[in-house]
Amino acid sequence: MFLVAQNNFQLIIEFAILLNIIIILFLNIVPLTLSIVLLFALIISVVLALLFGFDSLLLISNLKSHEFTHPYGAIAILSIVTCIAAICMMDNEGFNPKSLKIFTLLLIILITLVGGTVHRDFLGMWIFGLLVGFLILSKSFRRKSVLTFKRIISVIIVSLVAFGFFQILSTILNLPIISPLLRLSRLDQNSVSSIKMVIQNTYLIGHNPASAYLANSIGFVDGYIALPLTVITHLNLPFPEFYGILSNRQDVINYFVPGILGYSYDFGYIIMFIFIAYVIGVLLIGFKILEIYRRNRENGGKSLLGREALLIGSITAFASQAWIRFFIITRFINGTSLVTFLFLGAIILGHLFIINKK
Repeated sequence: MFLVAQNNFQLIIEFAILLNIIIILFLNIVPLTLSIVLLFALIISVVLALLFGFDSLLLISNLKSHEFTHPYGAIAILSIVTCIAAICMMDNEGFNPKSLKIFTLLLIILITLVGGTVHRDFLGMWIFGLLVGFLILSKSFRRKSVLTFKRIISVIIVSLVAFGFFQILSTILNLPIISPLLRLSRLDQNSVSSIKMVIQNTYLIGHNPASAYLANSIGFVDGYIALPLTVITHLNLPFPEFYGILSNRQDVINYFVPGILGYSYDFGYIIMFIFIAYVIGVLLIGFKILEIYRRNRENGGKSLLGREALLIGSITAFASQAWIRFFIITRFINGTSLVTFLFLGAIILGHLFIINKK
């Protein structure tokens, strides 16, 4: 009976454990050669670029968009950075995949444009992820860092130009939804009151039930942070759910407070600290394993090149999503986005186990 989840928090924990077991088995069953990892990364990058492009066309056409950038934005970072890492390894082996470099660059530009059109928060995570990825790559391959002062200034200028571009585009097409100024104004109008409400009503465990929007709130795990609604309903679990008009109530946590406060409100400060420790622990383990892979490559080993490229992409995506999760917006770590985050963490931890097939 204990294994049957009694609330959303327990369901998240059990799902994470099961996901880690599946990923460990997958990483040891599938031969992760460099060519296979690169092929899968390219396929995923193309598919996501098409999905984001389709979503942006729906948005511009005044049709309902799916906002694929929320759940799959970090996967795009994973696939693109993995491609770049694989290309760097091919360079080290004496190959010069010029056409592959150009194709990857075009994918980066396409995802930047269409993903940024769908959601500005994704654009922030995407740019941050690319910067982190290039920093990790420069350290892993002992190359001169790409993060020079001039390039950082260039990124800032490009970001400002993108901000202006989307604002002008929203004015010309009469589409306020893609306006960065509208997003900032919504945050200005709602964030202060939402943050104040959360801080005043959050306890070490859970929150004040009177502050919740659910009539039957117990002050703990009210469903503000949960796995996708379809998972809960498919399993017929009697957990609190935000759907219909209640979804607007959930926006107080989902949109207007950073994740570090959103998680604190639903679970309490103690569990929030445990989540932070989990994220830091996963990153430390990931970098430690990456150092082992790097030494193996520098000593002439080639059997772990695919795993190393995948790990670089996974660490970058996990760190990027964690950053925007904790300090920008809760929604990037809720629902399907939470599944993505747990998936990325599982990929990193999965590298701890290599079954000796001999």
